[in-house]
Order: sequence, then structure tokens, then C-alpha cells
Amino acid sequence: MKTAVYPGSFDPVTLGHLDIIERSSRIVDELVVGVLNNSSKNPLFSMEERVNMLKEVTSHLSNVRIESFDGLLVDFAVRCHANVVVRGLRAITDFEYELQMSQTNRIMCPKLDTIFLTTDLKYAYLSSSIVREMAHYGGDISAFVPAAIIERVLEKFI
Repeated sequence: MKTAVYPGSFDPVTLGHLDIIERSSRIVDELVVGVLNNSSKNPLFSMEERVNMLKEVTSHLSNVRIESFDGLLVDFAVRCHANVVVRGLRAITDFEYELQMSQTNRIMCPKLDTIFLTTDLKYAYLSSSIVREMAHYGGDISAFVPAAIIERVLEKFI
């Protein structure tokens, strides 16, 4: 059984994230979306909120489960019995960082491979930080996040 981990902060989950989740779920038997609790960041949404939003927007995908984690990605992958890490790439600058991380992870856990999926062109510019900034200034975020979470994002700025 091929199990993959797709890690991220998902603060909030974007349509770009959802695209990578849907596409990678077709490649593997099980996809674990790992919601990172990054203590060096001040997230807009709590860990529980991010996990719940992801569960809601991925409920149509029977082979996807959502879990939170902190610490090293390789440790989380081992706990999930994953043999693959999925990473989305928007631009060449993403690749440089992600390549370095995948090589480091491979040294730490030689059985762990990384698959890079290039983003759909319509999401190449999109990031959670762009969504947060747009919402902060009252912009229309409907082209950026799943419809089910638009109100939750906007409520954070009221």
C-alpha cells in the first residue's frame, strides 16, 4: 500500500492546496494531509480549525485523512507509515527550497521519497498569505479558497 503525506500549515487551505490534495489522492492508496503546528508562526486559525476545515473540504475523498503534527516531517511520515511526501511547486524558487528539504529528509529516512506536483497554472500565484492579506482588506477571496470556508476566513477580520 502506498501511503503519502502532504504537509503544510494550511492557514487557510486554498484552492491550490485542494488541487494538490485531489491530484495526489489519485496517485496513492492513502493520503495523509499533515497540518503542521509551527510554533514559530502566529497562525490565523487554530490547529483544530485548520484540521476541521480540511476535513470538510476533503470529505469527498475517501482515501484522504487529516492529522495534525508538530516536530519533524520525517517522524510524522514514519508514524503514518508513509513512504512518500507530496509537495506542490508554484515556481522555480519553490523547487530550490523543496529540493534541499527532500534531500535532507532522504538522508534522515532513506525509505522516504518525495513527489513534486506542479501547481495548476490558475493557482501558480496563490498562497495562504495572499488570501489572508486579501481578506484583511475586504477583498473577494472566492477565487482563492473553497466556498465552504470563505465566511470563516472573513470572520477573522471583522
